[in-house]
Amino acid sequence: MTATDASAIKRSAIQKISWRIVPFIGLMFFINFLDRTAIAFAGPSGMTKDLGLTAAQFGFAAGVFFIGYILLEIPSNLALHKFGARRWLARIMVTWGIVALLFTWVSSATELYALRFLLGVAEAGFFPGAILYLSLCVPQHYRSLGALMLLSGILSFAIAREVKPKTTGTAPRASTA
Repeated sequence: MTATDASAIKRSAIQKISWRIVPFIGLMFFINFLDRTAIAFAGPSGMTKDLGLTAAQFGFAAGVFFIGYILLEIPSNLALHKFGARRWLARIMVTWGIVALLFTWVSSATELYALRFLLGVAEAGFFPGAILYLSLCVPQHYRSLGALMLLSGILSFAIAREVKPKTTGTAPRASTA
């Protein structure tokens, strides 16, 4: 095998990782963002009325997520190294999905608090796990490109949200002149 062949194989592997793994990890980050902020959309859309939540109860339900997340971030990272990034990310995704599914049957503030806490527990370790997984798949020379691809998607979403024009709900009238 010549140096040119090795370079072509390496380039092909990096291209496959860039088109298969990085977008999947990006999708996971997007779902993570949606899941974390879903309560902000559910509250004004009728959840607070359905569950009879006060503003303080709603705020506590939104914040209790981070208690579970912070408490289990370090143990999750230790388990990540023990079991491996691929297995641990799979565990995170499965438990995260189960907890997210259980939100369907929430009927009281106490259940909401418990599930938000469990959601934080389930998501603990996701970000470092995803970064570790990428660092194991992508050679050191190309890591900045992988991180750029991943974060550019997140950044473009944030920028687009701020730049999009505010609409009033009515279409502009056509000029008769």
